[in-house]
Amino acid sequence: MVTARILAEPGGRDDPIVAELRDSPVRGPSWLPGPALGSFLAGASVLRREAFLECGGFNRRLWLGGEEELLAVDLATAGWELCYLEELTVHHQASRLRDPHARRRVGLRNTLWFTWLRRPLGAALRRTAHLARTVPHDRVSALAALDALRGLP
Repeated sequence: MVTARILAEPGGRDDPIVAELRDSPVRGPSWLPGPALGSFLAGASVLRREAFLECGGFNRRLWLGGEEELLAVDLATAGWELCYLEELTVHHQASRLRDPHARRRVGLRNTLWFTWLRRPLGAALRRTAHLARTVPHDRVSALAALDALRGLP
């Protein structure tokens, strides 16, 4: 899987995430065409169909907002490589209709679900406690936590 350089439009400037991708601390094999990654951005990546299907694709429950994180771990666990490729470029213009509160709510819910689904119990508890300390203490965060709890099996 390769993730492209993201140019934010209008203006064509590097999206702030580009520096993080370019300077990724993840270790990978030397034959990768760019820095190894631990996750990816769905709208800026190219992934082998075989890998996507082998790992079950995107979890339908996550919908949009961090859905890549779960698939990225499953890809890496199955032996697939993820990397950043500077020469591949996408242009992104964020929707003006996007509801930032709804996006944050779903994103936080998905972060909690990912944490509980793929991390060992101790690490999941530490990450959950960290999130509880660091996310804004507001209605959106409270609703996200409630959504996450309601979604438990």
